[in-house]
Amino acid sequence: MEKQLKEGEYVYIQSYKHNGKLHRTWAMGYVVEVTSNRIVVITNKTIVTESDGRKWITREPAVCYFYPDKWYNVICMIRKTGIHYYCNLASPSLYDGEAIKNIDYDLDVKVTPAGKIFLLDEDEYAIHSMKMQYSEKLKKVIQKELNTLLEDIKLKNSPFHYREVYNIYERYQHNMENFKQL
Repeated sequence: MEKQLKEGEYVYIQSYKHNGKLHRTWAMGYVVEVTSNRIVVITNKTIVTESDGRKWITREPAVCYFYPDKWYNVICMIRKTGIHYYCNLASPSLYDGEAIKNIDYDLDVKVTPAGKIFLLDEDEYAIHSMKMQYSEKLKKVIQKELNTLLEDIKLKNSPFHYREVYNIYERYQHNMENFKQL
């Protein structure tokens, strides 16, 4: 029987590329919420390992949203200047008992605290699309999901309203305070 992910646990996060190769791994994320619609994880000073073996540590806390039915995930980095959103176009995320996993499809969307939107890595997407032979069907799904993501950002749908992100982060801080008192 597959292990179910529970709030209050730590979990690995693994991102792959279309060819099955590991792209990036986060050593641990604290699970704040698990529903049928999403998994929300906090990373804070977390070790990240790149596909080439290079390691680095995240600089700020982030509230990370993973969806079982959306072709993107959202990392909400909490900085002094506000929340910076980094959205990865990726396959729907799943938890398989070992880690939260998805396939990264190169395109990224960055949203500043002021609401400016930037589409990133279009060149990487074009190269990988040819190199890894993304099907026309897959490319259509990615484009459709990119449009959905941009609409969610524009309408400030979850998680693109700063108050929601701060509320989840405060819940995490409260859990950490309670844990320290044990």
